[in-house]
Amino acid sequence: MKKIKVFSLVLCLGIILTGCNNTQKGAAIGTGGGALLGAIVGKLAGNTAVGAAVGAAVGAGAGAIIGKKMDKAKAQAEAVKNAQVQTVTDANGLQAVKVTFDSGILFSTGSATLAASAKSSLQQFSDVLKSNTGCDVAIQGYTDNQGWKNSTAEQSIQKNKDLSYSRASSVSTYLKSLGVSAAQIKSVNGYGQDNPVADNSTAAGQAQNRRVEIYLYASEAMIKQAEAEAGR
Repeated sequence: MKKIKVFSLVLCLGIILTGCNNTQKGAAIGTGGGALLGAIVGKLAGNTAVGAAVGAAVGAGAGAIIGKKMDKAKAQAEAVKNAQVQTVTDANGLQAVKVTFDSGILFSTGSATLAASAKSSLQQFSDVLKSNTGCDVAIQGYTDNQGWKNSTAEQSIQKNKDLSYSRASSVSTYLKSLGVSAAQIKSVNGYGQDNPVADNSTAAGQAQNRRVEIYLYASEAMIKQAEAEAGR
C-alpha cells in the first residue's frame, strides 16, 4: 500500500509538472519537498542519485534560476551526436541533465578503449561541459547482466562492474584531455549490471543497459549564487 501511495504521489507531481520547462520545474521542486521527490524519482528511474546534499532545502526562487541554467545545458547537449538527453532530479531536488551514450557506440565488445567514431561525439560534448562550468559532473558506467566465458556468476558480476568502471574512466580521461577541468568531474563510477533501464532478457534491452551516463547538476557554488540572486 505504501508503494502505491508513493507512486501515486510521483504520478500526481508528474501531471502537475507536465508541460513545464526546467525553469518552471525548478521553481516548483526547489522547496522543502524537493529532496524527497528527487530520491523517489531517482529510485523509480533506476538511476543512482547525483549531487552532494547541501542540507537546507533550496528555495523556489533559486530553483527557478538553476532550472534556467539547466535548460541551457540541456539544449546544448541535445545537439551532440549520439547523445540521449533527459531532465532528471538531483539529490537536492533540483533539475539536472542526464546524457546517455550507448556503449556500443563508444566501445567495441568487451573493451574499454574508445572507438575512433565515438571521439567526435565526446569532443562536441566537451564543449557543453566547458560552457557550463557551474555544473558539476558525474560519470557512470553500466553493462547488461550477461556472464563471461569460463567465469562463475560472481566472477561475471565483478568483471561487468570492472568493465563499466573502466569505460566510465575512459570517457572521463578523454574529456579531460579535451580541456574539461578535472575539478568539474566530481565522480566516476562503474555499477556493472546494477540499475538496468531495460529488460535484460531481450537483446534490445541488453543493448540499452550497456551505457555510459553523464550527469550535469548544480554545484554548491551554483546553488549559493542562485540563492543570493533570488534573495535580491
